[in-house]
This record gives sequence, structure tokens and C-alpha cells, in this order.
Amino acid sequence: MNFSDHLKSNDVFELLASSATRLGLETYLVGGYVRDLILKRPCKDIDVVCVGSGIELALHVAKTIGPDTHVSVFKNFGTAMLRYKEWEVEFVGARKESYNRDSRKPIVEDGTLQDDQNRRDLTINALAISLNKNNYGDLIDPFGGIEDLKKKNLRTPLGPDITFSDDPLRMMRAIRFATQLNFDIEPDTFDAISRNKERLSIVSMERISTELNKIILTPKPSYGFKLLFQAGLLQLIFPELCALQGVETIENKSHKDNFYHTLQVLDNVCPNSDDLWLRWAAILHDIAKPATKRFNKKVGWTFHGHEDKGARMVPGIFRRLKLPLNDHMKKVEKLVRLHLRPIALVKETVTDSAVRRLLFESGDDFEDLMKLCRADVTSKDNNKVARFLKNFDQVEQKAKEVLEKDELRTFQPVFTGEDIMALFELSPSRTVGDLKIALREAILEGEIKNTREDGQDFVIKTGKNLFGLEAKKKLL
Repeated sequence: MNFSDHLKSNDVFELLASSATRLGLETYLVGGYVRDLILKRPCKDIDVVCVGSGIELALHVAKTIGPDTHVSVFKNFGTAMLRYKEWEVEFVGARKESYNRDSRKPIVEDGTLQDDQNRRDLTINALAISLNKNNYGDLIDPFGGIEDLKKKNLRTPLGPDITFSDDPLRMMRAIRFATQLNFDIEPDTFDAISRNKERLSIVSMERISTELNKIILTPKPSYGFKLLFQAGLLQLIFPELCALQGVETIENKSHKDNFYHTLQVLDNVCPNSDDLWLRWAAILHDIAKPATKRFNKKVGWTFHGHEDKGARMVPGIFRRLKLPLNDHMKKVEKLVRLHLRPIALVKETVTDSAVRRLLFESGDDFEDLMKLCRADVTSKDNNKVARFLKNFDQVEQKAKEVLEKDELRTFQPVFTGEDIMALFELSPSRTVGDLKIALREAILEGEIKNTREDGQDFVIKTGKNLFGLEAKKKLL
């Protein structure tokens, strides 16, 4: 198989080949770009391996492009990276690796292309295309990667126990590629993942979570989670999620398997959003059900308060998984806490203030909250599903009506705490906080409009009645 016509179709490959020739370096395209080219998947990341110094080749390519081309050099790893047009090109010298039993960090030596292909995680990532004059464009496939691509099959180039024991992160990568590509993992390879699962303990949680997030961002992440669970990796990474698995029956009353329900909710969210943190909210929305599970003889199984307890569990899970403890986490926390609230607003007697309060609490995440609620409908009864989805249509219609009536999207008071302090010449204090809460509640209950004028009038009146305060000056 030869790809010379493809290489000639884009000047980036001619540029790489000409620089390699001038330096006398045996050079190849490897890994993901080659795999995706054969699969006809878009890819703008190019990995280049040369027998010699990858950094030297990168610097020569950059010089050829022009003086403004920046090269990022990582001497400790012997790699370099540059951007050219829409491409991100990474360079490395061919190497062979040997591993200490207790570390993922290999002992690295200069090597041949074959050495470099031996150290790859999967046969489909060990493919190479020559950029050398004598065999320009030729595909080099020592492990049958092309056949595995045809069969949609994942195998390791060397024995799987060697591959996974040497670098245990490759187990996560194998499952991630199976999920991204919708491939099968060859049975012996999958068995080796189960055998070597405890080796994952030497991998940093940051690296594990990076792979986990890539699985979550696939079109059908449940496939990856089921593989992780079956291999025994998920129990080591994410025991709280595994605790959802199983069905308990008392007096012929059973609850659903909340592990598989959660995976279905996650899959349901995916066609409507590629937001990673909404997907994390789907994963965690029922995470506290094991802790709140109770059996009541009259009604069966209950999980009262699981939404509030689940929200309180989110920071601890994010901290352990080394996920960001910032606004992304707060969004997940909020969605978990609120995911049962919309269905309570279906009744005809629901007031504008109840809808307004949900809009206030959900803020900019109201649309994502509704996506999560819709995804949470996993019944096999089509009539029941249709009824629930229609109920959520009603909630969204009520929200739209309240928004149009109130004219403002946000219910955060536009008359702020700083305004209150200026009005009464106060320093930050509990009194200022109490006035802010009173103002917010008045807006949410529809007693006043969310304008600066109404806010000022309300605060002046409330400050005098509750605290005996006199406005020193009017701001408006």
C-alpha cells in the first residue's frame, strides 16, 4: 500500500520529506495520523519519527518555513512541536524503551523504526508511512494493523501482558480507542487488561482522568464504561459509580439497576450536547442513591434526598479524580442538586415565583438542566416516556412565559450589594447581606421588578423598617 499521491497533495509532507533528506535522517509518519488517514477520519495532528534527533529535524523544518515559526522543544523527552497552517506537527527520534517494575517512566535509548513500533500501544497505532526517497509513501505495517482496522479489532503489537505491565495507562487507552472507534478488544488483549489492572496504581490520576474524559466525550460513552467495569478498572478508578450496580428485591419489590440507568442517561445526553460537564452531571446525578436507599413496605424503594447528598459528594469526587475544582465543578454540583426540580413544576397550580426561582437557581445552565431531565427518562414504556417529555415541554413553556413577562433573563438583582453600602454608607456586614437576601426574595416572588429604581425603593423601605436605617443619599 502506497500513499505517495496523498503526501504530494499537501505541502506539509513535502516540507517534512525535503528537510529529512537534507539532514540525511530516515523519517516516517506514525501513529494516529496514519490510522485516521486509512479510516478516513479527520486529523490535524501529525506525529513524525526519525532515526536520529527529532528536535534537529523540527528546527530545520521551522527554519525552512520562515523565521517567525516557533518550535516548542521538550529536551527531557527528546521531542519538539511546531504549528504549520492548520497542522500541529510533533517530532521525536525513534527510540526503544525498558521499564522498571514500579514506574511508568521508561529507560529510553536511541532506536530504529522497528524499536519505535514495538513500543506502541496497539497494532493500529504502530502503522508508519515512509517519507524517504527510496520508498516514499510506502506503508510499513509489521504487526498486521491494516487487517485489524478492517476487522475493527484492537490488539497489542507485543504480548499484551508486556505492553500493559510496562505502561499501564495503555489499558485505559485501549478502552478509549475501542469507544472512540467502536472497535472490539481482542479477547486475549482484554483478558490481559483484567490481569494487569492493579498496575494502574502507578499511573497518576491526572493521566487516568484525561483518558476517562476522552471516553466520556465519545458518541456512546456507555460502551467504554462497560468495558472498564468488566475489566475491573472502573472499580479501582471510580468505586462510587460501581456502587450503583445491582438490583435488590424485598417482598417482590425491586429497584432498577442504577449503574446501567446512569449509563443510559449519559448516552441520552450525548446527541444533544458535547459539553463535558453536562455529561459529568449525567454520570453523577444519581451517585448518592446507594447512600439514601431505603425500603418502605407501603411504597417500596425510596432514595429521598439523593439529589442534595449527591451534590455534596461532587467536590470530593472531583478532588480525588483530579478534575478541576472551579466553575465546571460548580456547574455539575448545581445540575445534580436541581435535576428533580423541573418535574415538580408541571402542575397547573405552579406559581410564576416557583418557575422564577428555578430559573434563578439554574442561571445560565437552565437549558442544560432540561437536557439532563429529558435524558433521565429511560423507561422502556414508550407511552410513559412520551408523557414525561411532554411534561418537560410544559415546564419549558412556563419558563419562557415567565421570562417574557419579567423581560430580564437573569434574576440576580441589578441593584447590588455595593449599591446598598453606598446608599446607607455601610461597610460589608451582615446587615448588607440580609438586605441583599430580602431584595432577591422580593424579586423572585414577583413583588417588585428587577430594575435599579424598584430595587432602590425596596431597599430604602426595608432598611428603615427592619434596621432603622436612613438613606444618606439616593443613587438614582
